Amino acid sequence: MELIAKINGAINGVVWGAPMLILLVGAGILLTLMTKGMQFRKFGYTMKNTLGKIFQKSEAGEGEITPFQAMTTALAGTVGTGNIAGIITAVTLGGPGSIFWLWITALIGMCTKYSEVLLAVKFREKNEKGEWVGGPMYYIKNGLGKNWKWLGVIFCIFAALAAFGIGNAVQVGNITSSINTVITAFNPAFSAQGTVNIVLGIILVVLVAVVLFGGIKRLGSVTEKLVPFMAVVYIVACVVVIVANAGTLGGVFHDIFTGAFTPNGITGGAVGSVMLVITWGVKRGVFSNEAGLGSAPIAHATTSETDCVKQGLYGIFEVFMDTIVICTLTGLTLMCGLRGLGIEIEYGVQGDTSLISTALGSVFGAKGGAIIIAVGLALFAFSTVLSWSLYGTRCVEFLFGSKAVRPYQVIFIIVIFVGATMDLGLAWDIADTLNGLMAIPNLIGVIALSGVVVRETKRHFSEKASK
Repeated sequence: MELIAKINGAINGVVWGAPMLILLVGAGILLTLMTKGMQFRKFGYTMKNTLGKIFQKSEAGEGEITPFQAMTTALAGTVGTGNIAGIITAVTLGGPGSIFWLWITALIGMCTKYSEVLLAVKFREKNEKGEWVGGPMYYIKNGLGKNWKWLGVIFCIFAALAAFGIGNAVQVGNITSSINTVITAFNPAFSAQGTVNIVLGIILVVLVAVVLFGGIKRLGSVTEKLVPFMAVVYIVACVVVIVANAGTLGGVFHDIFTGAFTPNGITGGAVGSVMLVITWGVKRGVFSNEAGLGSAPIAHATTSETDCVKQGLYGIFEVFMDTIVICTLTGLTLMCGLRGLGIEIEYGVQGDTSLISTALGSVFGAKGGAIIIAVGLALFAFSTVLSWSLYGTRCVEFLFGSKAVRPYQVIFIIVIFVGATMDLGLAWDIADTLNGLMAIPNLIGVIALSGVVVRETKRHFSEKASK
């Protein structure tokens, strides 16, 4: 087992190390240049046609869901524990300056996600049930040609296996630990965590099974309601804390911008170099919004929208909401709340969710902060499980056909219970590595098809101008 752990650690160091981060950011820069800064030039148009249409009713046919439901399903997969725990890690190990590089990653990642979603809708197809299916495996096969299908197969193998860990057990483990934290906050002597985990495991199995076996329409219906609710609850709580500690905002922003280029002066030498700050900011940004990994396009491909550019706009909005809004609010709440309490962050040592709970407690009290984080983590993690169940299912369907879907879903459900009741650290570390490996075949496909992205973008806006 030690040998397996060492091998996985070495691969993970490459997958989530500087080379991969350079590839992810480099692809985003290339696409940004090729589309002439699409995400910046058309930001107003994007918000008008995504956020501006949230309350508009739209109909979807059999085997498809509305554009908004497709976006919330994808957003459910990206808005997860990385938006809370991931940002705490970035700030404590990379310093406040990591937030600046997180922003840069998101601004570039908007174009990557736009391109992925556009291609997913452009090259999707109908399966045996008459449902739209798409994603990296389909735009590789249908866009690059069947001689490239092997690359799509590699993506699906990585994604289907990663879904068990990063999209399932890791999220379920965060749900159980966050709920146990709340119980302990009210009763420090509580010692029946094992029993609670079993009960939670059973509840989660039932809830996910009901949604998963209900098909794509039920999944879209659930995420359409769950994602806005959980986002609003968390955003409002964070904004209240930031406003209550508004006097600290000047110092916090000073630390973010100064720490991005001279971290030692802010962290007292605990953060060694600018490269370390950049790495943590980029790594947590990519991990949070998944731009370039190829997962979200699988959900977007199920949309009833026929114009691939229009659905691509939701990719821009998705990254904006996930990283620019939610991740930023987590970082500001953490730093403003703790500073308001007179608590110094210990840089160079990885912090846990108790830090953000304490920061929220500056306004809502210790128990209130614990409840908010528990609810936020539980909802974020649960929504991620739902989305990744779709991602894994679609990948298995591509590999083995529709007959393999139900057995895979049953295994996925079983893993939920295992994740709630057992500690399988190495297995989840391997899944984290597989999650990163997904990006390689996906980025090859996206870069190779970048000309299609440019042509479709020009086509859409020239048609719009002529009307």
